[in-house]
This record gives sequence, C-alpha cells and structure tokens, in this order.
Amino acid sequence: MKIYRALSALLQYPTAELAEAAREIAAMVGAERRVSRPARAAIGHLAAKLAGADLLESQEAYVGLFDRSRSLSLHLFEHIHGESRDRGQAMVNLAEHYKSRGYGIDANELPDYLPLFLEFLSLVEPKESAELLSDVAHILEAIRVRLEGRGSHYAGVFQALNDLAARKPDRIAVEDLLQHDKSPEAEAAELDKEWEEAPAFGGSADGGCSAARETLNRMAELAVDTRAPERKGA
Repeated sequence: MKIYRALSALLQYPTAELAEAAREIAAMVGAERRVSRPARAAIGHLAAKLAGADLLESQEAYVGLFDRSRSLSLHLFEHIHGESRDRGQAMVNLAEHYKSRGYGIDANELPDYLPLFLEFLSLVEPKESAELLSDVAHILEAIRVRLEGRGSHYAGVFQALNDLAARKPDRIAVEDLLQHDKSPEAEAAELDKEWEEAPAFGGSADGGCSAARETLNRMAELAVDTRAPERKGA
C-alpha cells in the first residue's frame, strides 16, 4: 500500500529528493481517509517545511530529534529492550517474519528500523499491516506524545500510523514508556558522552542509508505517476 511507503519516506533523513517530493507525498497521505484530519494537517505542515526550508536546517532538525534522543529513536526495539540481550532475539524474530513472507533485508539496516518496517507493511495484506502496527502502537504513541511536546510536525506521521492500526494503543503501556523520560538536553548530553567513547570510524559518511535512498527513489516514481498518470509506460 502506497500510504506506508509515503509515511516511510517522510521519516527518513532529509535529502534534496525528499524536499522535492514532500508535498506530493503529503498529498498521497491526505487522500487516505483512514488518516485523521489533525494528522493530515500536521503532515501537510511537515511537508511544506521540508519543501521550503534550507536543507541543512531540515537535516539538523532531524538529527536533533531522532539521532540525539533515545526516546525518539526510529528503532522500535530500542524503546522496549534498550541494549539488552532480548533486543537481539527480537531482531532475529522480526527478520524471520520478513523472510517467512518472502522478503529478505538487502539493505544495511536493522529489522526494527521504522522506515524499513513500514516498507514491509506496504508489501503485505492490509489486514496483516494493521495488526502489525497494533503490536507497536504503544511505542508509536509514546513517540508521538514526545514529538508533540517538542512542537514537531513529525508527530503527525505517528498519529497517522496509529490511525491505520487495527487497535488503539494500550494507555498503560504508553504511560510506562513515558514515565522515565528525561529532558531533551539530558538525553543529548548522555549520547554525546557515549559518542566520545565510540570508535572514530564507525558510522555512515552521508547520514543516510541505502534503504532510505531506495524508498525515496520509489516515492519519486510514485510522485511522477501522481502528477502525470498519462505518462505511465512511456
């Protein structure tokens, strides 16, 4: 389903390609009636900002949210397993679930990376997608609440995901995730300290990933199809 690819694209590291396609991606989300009006409005504002802001500013804002805060991590199991051994087993189980549906991970990314997870949801039956979203709805809702508290329009993406889920998030589970939250400044300081101790050459040079680039390429194709359907097959 295109809706999951659209939401996946919006959650990826901002690039010039994403900025160019952002408004049309938001239009795809806006056409999905299962997504609530507030979520569609927030996503429209997010798209306008991605399309109109300086790219470096968009990238800095993204890093400040998702890379410098564990509570906003786009790796789902970070929120429930942290760095425990259970997270590794959960990763294996999720990768096996992808494989059982005939989809292997050919990108250099972990199975619980949310944009990758949404890519998978776009490939399976709608009922299964809605059920799988329900399984992580409490995580998505906790992230939404945190983003809303920071005044970020990215919160609309997470509201849209919960709108698409088969069941509403469990309030007690959400509260459990939120009760130990630290301030953004405290989280960033902790991560800075850890990064100071990390190996010097252990990261990606461009801040993105191959999964992100592949998704944006697909979204660009969808945007072209939306603008000019008569060109299909040209």
